[in-house]
Amino acid sequence: MQFGTLCAAIVSFVTFAAGLQAQSPPPAAEQIAAAVLALPKEMREGAGVMGYRTAGKLELLRPVKNGMLCLADDPAEEQFHVSCYAETMEPFMARGRSLRASGVKGTQVDTARFAEVKSGKLRMPTAPAALYQIFAKSYDPATQTVTAGRSLFVVYVPFATAATTGLSTVPSDSKPWLMLPGTPKAHIMFSASM
Repeated sequence: MQFGTLCAAIVSFVTFAAGLQAQSPPPAAEQIAAAVLALPKEMREGAGVMGYRTAGKLELLRPVKNGMLCLADDPAEEQFHVSCYAETMEPFMARGRSLRASGVKGTQVDTARFAEVKSGKLRMPTAPAALYQIFAKSYDPATQTVTAGRSLFVVYVPFATAATTGLSTVPSDSKPWLMLPGTPKAHIMFSASM
């Protein structure tokens, strides 16, 4: 074997091995600790967590005890992202994951879910339901800190409108506003700096 061919083979193997390492999910305890970071501290201990025991397969790592369910960061994604939401939103969220897994993309996910809500096949919560998220460049499990992170907090109020809530539908960084009014996915947006 020539030196150049050997070097190319070594580079290919190292790249392949690094790819396998990157796809391997972190331990469940590490995923749980990261996932609940999106919640206020007093809500973290009782939150359920869905994460990855095997690559690509989201499953329950810890049961819900306080009505909040968190999704661990997907190791296959480049950016760090965790979210926690009221357990009453899980049918809607699970349906979105299922549609995406079947190849449905972009706005068609909500088009399908909204049609299922309208037909009665998919039920929405009847009370407000919170969602907390963190988006970040990276996460350090040793210190449980994120780099270049951004938090997002919303409250789902299905079918709410400006008239039923008294909220503006104009986006704002300084006050709450209503996004997607009149739809099953209507929610109040809050700025992280509030």
